Amino acid sequence: MVKQTAGRDQLGDFAPKFAELNDDVLFGSVWSREDKLSLRDRSLVTICVFMGKGLFDSSLKHHLINAKNNGITKEEMAEIITHAAFYAGWPNAWAVFNLAKEVYADDTSEGSHGGIFGLGEPNSAYAQYFSGKSYLKPLTNPQNTNVFLANVTFEPGCRNNWHIHHATKGGGQILVCVDGQGWYQEEGREAVSLEPGMVITIPANVKHWHGAKKDSWFSHIAIEVPGEATQNEWCEPVTDDEYNKLGNV
Repeated sequence: MVKQTAGRDQLGDFAPKFAELNDDVLFGSVWSREDKLSLRDRSLVTICVFMGKGLFDSSLKHHLINAKNNGITKEEMAEIITHAAFYAGWPNAWAVFNLAKEVYADDTSEGSHGGIFGLGEPNSAYAQYFSGKSYLKPLTNPQNTNVFLANVTFEPGCRNNWHIHHATKGGGQILVCVDGQGWYQEEGREAVSLEPGMVITIPANVKHWHGAKKDSWFSHIAIEVPGEATQNEWCEPVTDDEYNKLGNV
């Protein structure tokens, strides 16, 4: 989860204790407990609570943006509001729909993330090696070809752990950036800002990581380069301090 600073940014001088509680307790200690409840589900609950209490100010819009960034699609949001309307009231539903339409104005479908290849399915098999939520859409069948290609999509702030593509000959990986904005970094080197159309060639046996920027979804095609004695070694996560130093430009 991206560290929240809204409290300190807006109220740090006027109400520093409130700002601290907002950023470090509510959006730190509570929202960060993703092992208990995912960010996506926390966003869903929060939207329903705001709707039930009739709170339709900028805070709700902020939570709608968070919900979108946390993976709730336009279609899912419409269904959430429709369901909650029968418990929270029809006028409340209208009010939330008006804000949700603004937030999701640039979405046409669930496939709006992932570029031309689409979002794919949650990358649950490798979730332990990612900070944040990622999605995977295989583009080739590894049983029918020696080269495996997959479109990998990262939610905002998501990145994979440091890792190494080992090989005694050949090997490595190629990334073809197709949508959004991201980062790539090799150990001991400056991070490289990624955008659609860029191609990153990762040599075998080089420790590195890649993922989305703080405020952008990001997708790339990952191409596993054939080689001898290839294996992937997953290492430690990219820390929040390492990641936040990169900013979002």
